[in-house]
Amino acid sequence: MSSYRTVVEGLSFPECPRWHEGRIWFSDFYANAVYSVEADGSDLRVEAEVPQQPSGTGWLPDGRLLIVSMRDAKLLTREADGSLREHADLSGHVRGYPNDMVVHSSGRAYVGEFGFDLMSGAPIAEARLLCVELDGTVRVAADGMLFPNGSVITDDERLLVCETFGNRVTSFDIGEDGSLTNRQVFAEFGPPPTSRDLETALGQVIVGADGCGLDADGALWVADSIGGRAIRVLEGGTIERSIVPDLNVFACMLGGDTGRTLFLCAAPDFHEDARRSAREGKLLAVDVDVPHAGLP
Repeated sequence: MSSYRTVVEGLSFPECPRWHEGRIWFSDFYANAVYSVEADGSDLRVEAEVPQQPSGTGWLPDGRLLIVSMRDAKLLTREADGSLREHADLSGHVRGYPNDMVVHSSGRAYVGEFGFDLMSGAPIAEARLLCVELDGTVRVAADGMLFPNGSVITDDERLLVCETFGNRVTSFDIGEDGSLTNRQVFAEFGPPPTSRDLETALGQVIVGADGCGLDADGALWVADSIGGRAIRVLEGGTIERSIVPDLNVFACMLGGDTGRTLFLCAAPDFHEDARRSAREGKLLAVDVDVPHAGLP
């Protein structure tokens, strides 16, 4: 077991960690807030209060914070005065809650969605990956995905997307206009589930790829939300390293002053009722050898 440390505790369900301007930022779903904190856990700040549940975050070229607001299916910007403004309405394009997101240097945002009502135990359905332009225009960038979740953009302009219920990480080439082409499997952990029944499918998922972060060797750190661990995955699917804390891991990201601190968002489970009524989530950290690369 790798040595890890607690950065922040007493959280409901931390998600979507991002290293930005010398601090680690993260969303706490059921506290309805985006936070930032020093790498050592000091100076915890509320960066935005998001009543309809924050998830993915990123930054526009002008420095404004961009936030996924899940329950009303919107993208919000945090303005200079701290107020939140609607950047895009995703509601006509999603079949479930929008979730994680990665923002390109151009300001385009790629946003995944559930595709079905996860918390009610509805059958798994295919989902969409959306592209939101800098002007707020929304289009479907890819369809037929099985819970597109954490995403990264590589330095050579590829988009890697974790498909939580697909047993895989999928790769796309990003065109100059933001279009996604050359869909391939970056890493495959097993065949896609044969059942759309949620409980049955969960038993067929080998790696529940959730939030993720890229390192400078081209490997992907992936939170395995089914296996309760963070894994370092090489292209092709080889698992090179595994970190298993005392809580399940739902997202991870490299950061710190040298880019070699792996931050882990951890909680006992993902069940909404349980996480709303307790504050058992933690932001953890572990030191690794290869530094951060790509976006976010």
